[in-house]
Amino acid sequence: MLGTAWDYQDHPTEFLVRLEALAGMGIAVCNPPRVVRWNTEKTYLRELEERGANIVPTVWLEDAGRDDVLAAMEMFGTGRVVVKRQVGAGGLGQHSFTREDLPDSNWHMGRACMVQPFLPSVVDEGEYTFVFIDGAFSHGVLKRAAEGEYRIQSLYGGREEDYVPEPADLAHAQAVVAALPFTDLLYCRVDMARLPSGELAVMEAEAIEPYLYPEQGPGLGMRVATAIKRRLA
Repeated sequence: MLGTAWDYQDHPTEFLVRLEALAGMGIAVCNPPRVVRWNTEKTYLRELEERGANIVPTVWLEDAGRDDVLAAMEMFGTGRVVVKRQVGAGGLGQHSFTREDLPDSNWHMGRACMVQPFLPSVVDEGEYTFVFIDGAFSHGVLKRAAEGEYRIQSLYGGREEDYVPEPADLAHAQAVVAALPFTDLLYCRVDMARLPSGELAVMEAEAIEPYLYPEQGPGLGMRVATAIKRRLA
């Protein structure tokens, strides 16, 4: 099982080569290397959208500068956007810009990136996590940002709470899992935020990072053990 994937975004090639080497030695890797490779670049969200999942509106760029930020604001009809790495994790290297606080004219992201409208619900309501084991829902988590912050990761002061999803919200998360082009995932963590329309949209369908919020899912250990036992059998 993947247990130390925290810096893969800075060494993606090395990380994937190591996974393939393990598989080449006959070692079963969870999640499988082909799944991890697909999940490494956030462009997988485009495929999920094509397969029916509801995603946050996104502009995909090989790089981004001030003009791209302004163009995205015009496209989305918003005064605030977030620029993220296409290969990234934990909110690292992420930027948020407003019309009143634009980047310098010579600023560039310097890598393949994605631009999305800022969703006020992330601050007002929080971000929702749905943990799935072997395709079945395990437990939910509500992640809230610290005061004055929009990133919900604990690295930035975010906190996690127990969350029991409403049937309609769970259905949106299940639709994301159904849209995945794989059926052999041991685990998948679906992170979602609410659009202005009131519907949840997927921000990430995480099949690499092994942190699955066991504090909010006391039955997680047994579910994972049972799923592994089925594979070994």
